[in-house]
Amino acid sequence: MSIWWEKAIFSFNTASPGIHLTFLTSTPGVMITQYVVSIPEGKSAPDFLSKPIPLTIKEGKVAIFKVVVTGDPKPEVSWRRAKGPTTDKDKFQIKYDDSTGEHILEIIKVSGEESDTYKCSAANEYGKAVCTTTLNVDEGESKIYKFQSSFLSGPKNIFQHLLDIFSKGQEKAGGETDERFWDKMLNADKKDYKRICTEFGVADLDLILKKLDEKKKKERAQNKCKYPLCTWQDGAMSYDEDGTENHGLASAGRTTNSNIKGLIFVLPNEYTAHGLLCVAFTVSGVDFVIKIQELTAEERQDALFACVLTHPLPTITWMGKGRALAEGEKYSITVSEHKLIHRLLIKDCDLLDKGIYSAVAGDASCSAWLDVQGNTQRYNAPITNLSACAEVILIAALSRSYDFHKYTVNYIYCFCFRELSTKQYTLNHCKTGLLPEPNCSLSRVRVCVCVCVCVLDPGVHFICGLSDVSAVINETAEFTCKLSSEDCEGAWFRDGKKVSREDPPRFDHEDLQAFTEPVTVKVGHNVIFKLNFVGNEPIKIRWYREGEELLDDNNTKIEKSASHSRLLLSRCQRKDTGEIKIKLKNEHGFIEAISQLIVLDKPTPPLGPAEVIESSAICIEFRWRPPKDDGGSPVINYMVERQQVGRNTWKKIGEIPGVPSYRDTDVDHGRKYCYRIRAVTAEGTSEVMETDEMPAGTLAFPGPPAPPMVVSSYDDCINVSWASPSKTGGSRILGYILEKRKRGSNLWTVVNAMDEIIKEKKYAVKDVVSRMEYEFRVTAINLSGLGEFSSPSEFVFARDPKMRPKFTNNKMKSFMVVRAGNSVRITVNFEASPRPHIMWVKDNVPVAKRVTISNSDGSSQLLIPSSERSDSGIYSILVKNLAGQETFSTEVRVTDDPKPPGPVELEENVPGTVTVIWEPSPDEKRDDRLNYTVSKLDSTKRTWTTVAEKLFNNKFTVCNIMQGREYHFRVYAKNDMGVSAPSESPICATEKKKGAVPLKLHTAPKGYECYMSCAVKGNPRPRITWYRNHISLNTNTNYYISNTCGVCSMSILRVGPKDTGEYTISAENALGRAECSTVLSVRGERETLLHFNSNDGWNVKNQMHYAESISSVFHTE
Repeated sequence: MSIWWEKAIFSFNTASPGIHLTFLTSTPGVMITQYVVSIPEGKSAPDFLSKPIPLTIKEGKVAIFKVVVTGDPKPEVSWRRAKGPTTDKDKFQIKYDDSTGEHILEIIKVSGEESDTYKCSAANEYGKAVCTTTLNVDEGESKIYKFQSSFLSGPKNIFQHLLDIFSKGQEKAGGETDERFWDKMLNADKKDYKRICTEFGVADLDLILKKLDEKKKKERAQNKCKYPLCTWQDGAMSYDEDGTENHGLASAGRTTNSNIKGLIFVLPNEYTAHGLLCVAFTVSGVDFVIKIQELTAEERQDALFACVLTHPLPTITWMGKGRALAEGEKYSITVSEHKLIHRLLIKDCDLLDKGIYSAVAGDASCSAWLDVQGNTQRYNAPITNLSACAEVILIAALSRSYDFHKYTVNYIYCFCFRELSTKQYTLNHCKTGLLPEPNCSLSRVRVCVCVCVCVLDPGVHFICGLSDVSAVINETAEFTCKLSSEDCEGAWFRDGKKVSREDPPRFDHEDLQAFTEPVTVKVGHNVIFKLNFVGNEPIKIRWYREGEELLDDNNTKIEKSASHSRLLLSRCQRKDTGEIKIKLKNEHGFIEAISQLIVLDKPTPPLGPAEVIESSAICIEFRWRPPKDDGGSPVINYMVERQQVGRNTWKKIGEIPGVPSYRDTDVDHGRKYCYRIRAVTAEGTSEVMETDEMPAGTLAFPGPPAPPMVVSSYDDCINVSWASPSKTGGSRILGYILEKRKRGSNLWTVVNAMDEIIKEKKYAVKDVVSRMEYEFRVTAINLSGLGEFSSPSEFVFARDPKMRPKFTNNKMKSFMVVRAGNSVRITVNFEASPRPHIMWVKDNVPVAKRVTISNSDGSSQLLIPSSERSDSGIYSILVKNLAGQETFSTEVRVTDDPKPPGPVELEENVPGTVTVIWEPSPDEKRDDRLNYTVSKLDSTKRTWTTVAEKLFNNKFTVCNIMQGREYHFRVYAKNDMGVSAPSESPICATEKKKGAVPLKLHTAPKGYECYMSCAVKGNPRPRITWYRNHISLNTNTNYYISNTCGVCSMSILRVGPKDTGEYTISAENALGRAECSTVLSVRGERETLLHFNSNDGWNVKNQMHYAESISSVFHTE
């Protein structure tokens, strides 16, 4: 049972405020550092959707790592390696696939130098995500390759190679009985088992491991371990298969000891009572003794991958092309009895199984290619040059039993291992199967090896096969493969079905242009639409008119073929006018083309009823509406006829232009008339439209308008408006007459003269006396004369309205910055009645005389032609009248580019930090908004980085100062106008320190806070664990633990007697482990004791040889 904790570590830096959140994600091996506590909605820190798979490939091939990241804004992805740079673009190629969203690192022609740990980082403004992977390069040649190389160098080398194999085989029989062999195996590490077996010529590694396991059990039965390897399960401690007994948690003794790979945990009895154990054990260190190798399999054959582990594991994870594989019909996963040998069998291989397969055991993994080749025809041909052989076939036989009839053989060599003699025989001996015996006593040896040399042509084959592709819906997905020859034809298959080349329907460009031109035809005629096309069959063809599908009927005929389609419309009518569309569709897509059909016909009658514009004794004027359908041609003229009511004859007046109105001046007063109107186009004349009776010369006066409305009133003007009368008297309204009357008077006075009638329905009455009350009335005038007056309006005083001042400029600025010497201009718009009093002040004091103030009816402006720094301040305007007052203020800051700060000095008080101190800028006293920015240049980098900004003091402490580097610092002064020139510091050179700083003694009173801290360095970054009395405190909420930039600290908020004891901090990475301990006592209980496990405070345990282990500096406060 494994228990995992997800731990978030917060850190607060007093020099650079901010909280960083570091946590593990659901994706194993991914660490995220979050720069902010709260991320805005819709944004996110980077994370890995998929991490790179560890690879083990042969030298000279291409290694490919792929990751998929997420985050908003889009993270920037970078690649690094542990042992060297990745700047060689010819070797390390970084790519991004838009279709899959994958960030790719390709390492071209890998060698042993590229075997390393690779780190991928994704960062944006909200955080950073990091994951790692490994690349192992197999520099050794395979047995087949070595044999082929020796064969290509000449036939004699073949037999020398066979002799070596035969000689080693003779040693195998006695290697297992050699005491030196078993001594080495019992005392060696598991990773050296294969090398020792090879040295002594032992081939059956599985059998040797079983025997070795039995020997070790016998030795352990005689000498029991003091600290046996044990595991906890369901409240009981049980030894592994190497142990001999099981114990419960309630076993006798004060402590329970567990020893796992040299790490000893001592647990007091109180932590093991009640069947509970609060420690999580993580098994690590598993590696591969023999890694999986690349395989080449024929199609429909089985492929077997196998690997050997250094430690027994019941199961490992098998990966195929990026996904986990499970036991089933396709895959068979087996493991040996001793749990060291694991096998993956891929049944009935096909071309889709080609790709990279991986075995993952704990933190270790290895990968290899599976190349599946199709069944190709082989051709035999005589050999003329041994170095040009495509394939070598070895046929071993006992005695003289040979079968060479199915090969084309040039020569054959027979080699006897005992006599070490070689003879060459002719082709006839091979075909007849009669080989003469060599010089050796063949009947006694009965072992010969004959080598037949043939040429087998593999034909066209895949160099690089297909791989899985992830695609986004509605986006393009592409599969690629590489063949050994361009002179071939291939076919694509999907789910076993052949995929044809995508060929959607297409139109010829010239035919399409001709089709889209509108087609015009007269009513009753026929029209044909035709269009040619190409595309994969079958193609569905459909015709539409105004969106409705057309089918064959009496007037519609549709012809369809493989290359064209035709639509025939017979006896077209006006209703057939509209959009004609053809739509083609096959399995690869669709296409459509649109044309317009216009059927010409005579227009429909003009629309009535006719509207009388004027009816008087001298004329009749009326109008009508154009035809609803002009028949496809514009109306040229209208034919008008007139009939006097009471007569039977119609008088033809003639044709008038295409304006739908007519004025008849040849009328008799008091008579009535009727009119008939026809529309005329190029296609013919419409049916007639007849009007109602229209009288000529009848007097009809307009009705009264609505009472006038007062719009506004002032001392010298009153604005009034009114509406038209509902009854016009049968003729148009020519104008209006407006009258006024004072309150208490019976006399109405005309405002406008009779010969100057009012055309509009509003008027500004200016002939008024201030503070006098008036009322108004109005009448309309038409062709018959003056109509009836309206009712009087309400009384209104001729005086200005009272309105409180208000500002109307919504874009007024409350703050503005002006460069010294430039002008300052502040404009304010307002509304007020009566006219207000305006006053400007600066900082509550009237403005200086050199400031110009300009006022108008609705605005006021303040102007300073040439500003000075003394003009900075808050300017306010006061607008006041009888109705009230209103104020507005704006801050004006007159400034200039700041002067640079004074000299810069550096102080180093705390390791890993530098305090930058500078003299203030001369402008600091005159500008309270002036602040400072500090930037840093690292000797290992080429660009300056900002470490602090918006500083209002003259000191800043820079953290994360690395030992052994040089640093430069610059300080800038900044205000609202710009940034000053920098002031540079002297060079800060730090030396790389070694050794440890002794811990300081201290005493913690009861109830007070106790703080412990230390500095830890290591590469890779170590994992930190705090212990009290050997019990982990990392998950105890009573202790506040943090790790910031290598500074590890622990705080006890309120110290009590229960906190007394030994405190240990452990730093561990893949290369080693270091510890430091101290004893804490509470004042009043006993004095504080601090001690080290070694002279420098560290107890370092090395697990292997390494270049750099964990180094540290501890101190307590």
